[in-house]
Amino acid sequence: MSVLARIVASTREDLRDRRQRVPRSELERALEPGRALEPGRTARFADVLRGPQIALIAEHKRRSPSAGVLREGASVTEVVSAYERGGAAALSVLTEERHFAGSLEDLREARRASTLPVLRKDFIVDAYQLYEAAVAGADAILLIVAALETTELAALAREAQDLALDVLVEVHDRAELEVALSIGADVLGINNRDLTDFSVDVGRTIELLDYIPAGQLVISESGLAQRAQLQTLQQAGVHGVLVGETLMRADDPEQACRELLRPG
Repeated sequence: MSVLARIVASTREDLRDRRQRVPRSELERALEPGRALEPGRTARFADVLRGPQIALIAEHKRRSPSAGVLREGASVTEVVSAYERGGAAALSVLTEERHFAGSLEDLREARRASTLPVLRKDFIVDAYQLYEAAVAGADAILLIVAALETTELAALAREAQDLALDVLVEVHDRAELEVALSIGADVLGINNRDLTDFSVDVGRTIELLDYIPAGQLVISESGLAQRAQLQTLQQAGVHGVLVGETLMRADDPEQACRELLRPG
């Protein structure tokens, strides 16, 4: 079984427990009144990708199956505040617990600590998780093509949009790209990490750009650690980058953001 398959299987198990503790009806009652009706609410995350410069989506990520613990001792507030001061355009908060040690409380804390749009980064396989994200204050959610059947993917994307959540649809190859484009992804994420073995190839983004129509918002994810990489991606037409491990390991996350975004 691949790493992705194991994580998805454990996610479904954990979902059963969470549903028993907090029914979906309770989450629906907890939604911000009128959330899905606010004009323009769904553009909040996507809008940061439309500027003249490549946007940095800085991720709070406690650990990973491939890299282990990334940062000891720092609070979510300390980290995301440093990201905001350093020029990040948006935040990503990893909320998966078993393999990444994240939580929805991490997302809630990030929402309280920062004015930036927040992406819930998780392995979403059920609409229940969309309601969790909305209640916790997320502006966007991640859907991974490799983790879902096409019908599931399309249905979750529609329901997320109904909840005023932007949708980042993640792909790893051309076949997955075609699926993402077919459902009208708000934002397309190209993950340079192979989720079957967690190897990384930054060239994956450049290779897939040739098959993406003009006007589609695109983010590159994983394996990004140097300003030169961001410059290359921006010149190629990428709108944003999602960076986690590099920033979480940095002695000074604020300065690390500034360095990645440094002009020239």
